[in-house]
Amino acid sequence: MLDDNDITINLLLLGRTQSGKSALGNSLLGSSDFDSHLSPSSVTTSCSFGRSCRITGITRRNGCELSLRVHVLDTPGYSHSSLSKEQVVQTVKTALDQHFRDKGLHLALLVLRADLPLCKDENDHTIQMLQELLGPTWKNFTAVFLTHTDKVEEAGFSEEEYLHAASDTLLTLLSSVQHKYIFVENKAHTLKQKRVTILRKIMDFIRQNSYQVTSI
Repeated sequence: MLDDNDITINLLLLGRTQSGKSALGNSLLGSSDFDSHLSPSSVTTSCSFGRSCRITGITRRNGCELSLRVHVLDTPGYSHSSLSKEQVVQTVKTALDQHFRDKGLHLALLVLRADLPLCKDENDHTIQMLQELLGPTWKNFTAVFLTHTDKVEEAGFSEEEYLHAASDTLLTLLSSVQHKYIFVENKAHTLKQKRVTILRKIMDFIRQNSYQVTSI
């Protein structure tokens, strides 16, 4: 949403358990609002909503610097260790209605681990969930975040080499969202350092949509 002095963007985090959703959300907010740690079971069991303070140095309009406010909705992963798919979808729908119903959603951030292959069955499940949550225009309002890219670098792959070797399933997904994707490491200090860069890329994606929102 736009006003004279600042911009507010509404973001939804989606992804499988241990993909790095909550860590990414904390980086975007500049906080530790979301519980994020290694666990043998799913850490996030309910939706959590966070708001950032005003962030400067990200975007300008008509030559003037604007303040950015970021609203992030973190969600339980799928597949979940204690919730069914139906329970996850209903939990997210309820939270979207509560937090973004009036202002709409600017972008869903689909978080995938770059160090794990994206299988067709998982991708089909993901797309079905996005369609249920966002409707038929989900592709316009979704960006892919590939996390744990430090593991990719350790394996000797550049981003270009990684994409060249990626599965058709992943490449098709990236194409379907108009190549709105970002590579990010999952280390807290690296995410913090690259916060401005990540937010600028997100703003670029939102500008491509002319600041439109998808209704919930």
